[in-house]
Amino acid sequence: MTRLRTEPNIFDSDGFFQELLDLHRDCSKDESDALNISLILLLANHIGDREVLREAMKAAACVSLRSEREP
Repeated sequence: MTRLRTEPNIFDSDGFFQELLDLHRDCSKDESDALNISLILLLANHIGDREVLREAMKAAACVSLRSEREP
């Protein structure tokens, strides 16, 4: 079974993050949400492994819930 890879694995991760920010720069909230959905679905299709995708969803939910609880 493939496991979700959580250790850093993107060359120039700061550059990648900047590209994501640039992609959203002139978007409205609705456009940004639609862009995120499209990107998520494209990447999920590329990954293709439902178990890995479930792990990613659980990990993202935990991060989201943790940030909501922080003051």
